[in-house]
Amino acid sequence: MSRRTIIPFGPQHPVLPEPIHLDLVMEDEKVVEAIPSIGFVHRGLEKLVEKKDFIEYIYVAERICGICSFMHGMGYSQAIEQIMNIEVPERALFLRTIWAEFSRIHSHLLWLGLLADAFGFESLFMQSWRVREKVLDIMEETTGGRVIFGSCKIGGVRKDIDTVTLKRIEKVLVDLEKEIREISNVFLNEYTVKSRLVGVGVLSKEDAYNLGAVGPMMRASGIAQDMRKLGYGAYSQLDFEPITRASGDSYDRCAVRIEELFQSIDLIRQAIGKIPEGPVDTKVTGNPDGEAFVRLEQPRGEVVYYVKANGTKFLDRLRVRTPTFANIPALLKMLKGCDYADVPILILTIDPCISCTER
Repeated sequence: MSRRTIIPFGPQHPVLPEPIHLDLVMEDEKVVEAIPSIGFVHRGLEKLVEKKDFIEYIYVAERICGICSFMHGMGYSQAIEQIMNIEVPERALFLRTIWAEFSRIHSHLLWLGLLADAFGFESLFMQSWRVREKVLDIMEETTGGRVIFGSCKIGGVRKDIDTVTLKRIEKVLVDLEKEIREISNVFLNEYTVKSRLVGVGVLSKEDAYNLGAVGPMMRASGIAQDMRKLGYGAYSQLDFEPITRASGDSYDRCAVRIEELFQSIDLIRQAIGKIPEGPVDTKVTGNPDGEAFVRLEQPRGEVVYYVKANGTKFLDRLRVRTPTFANIPALLKMLKGCDYADVPILILTIDPCISCTER
């Protein structure tokens, strides 16, 4: 029997954008077990809901994660709207959907650049982030922010997008789709990329289901589950199907995210074509009293918001179950049996967001 050795991985590592620590139990060059330690960037954001006005708290919710900021604000807003029976204007629902899909595009391009950088594929890293800048420029023009957008609010959205800007966005999408197509073809057809990803870190359909994997990680294993099909926002009026793959390996997890880039572009086009005229905000009066459970599809997967209110302006409880938190058990399963050299790449294929996980 080979001798077992424990090798610490992280919390600081060249490929990790945020700190996470793993104790890797090794036999020769193979990982036998991975033991996670998290908590390095815990900020106590859920507890803060007891001290912040429920309307003010949306600014805190958006800061749970800088990449998924809009969707965190959207999820929190939907929970409060559900408790208070607030009917959000139709135009606001379409605007939320447009911004949510732009957030997905910017998140996936960010991830692709980080993964390419971990490969040493520097040119792809720079091209991915160059294209991502165009998405951030649109977000800045329409919301005023590039990281924290501040455009979603309880009852609707803070800003409207005029018809001229929407038409210009449609033209930008044409160039964006072309450039993303070129980048994706280079990545998915590159021999070196395939040699590092195909057959590595396989997560079976059964394991994905039993371990509660979410998002692209789950869909790459053949489970067609996407919270957008619940019909929140304007998704009930848009035509799309969850993108799935069958093998559940690292290559398929990457392929699902890349295909979702084109799906998001198509959804934005549909939303722009169907967006109705009308107001974008509803006045909020009174305080929430009750509880709500809301599920959304963030770029990394399903996020769950639970809110409990007591009739005052301060909430009793907020609980956020983020996608990376849900995917950690599946990640630990994938790491078992892999080579030590594949550990950084495997971690990046789940697109981890540690600030979301620890809140």
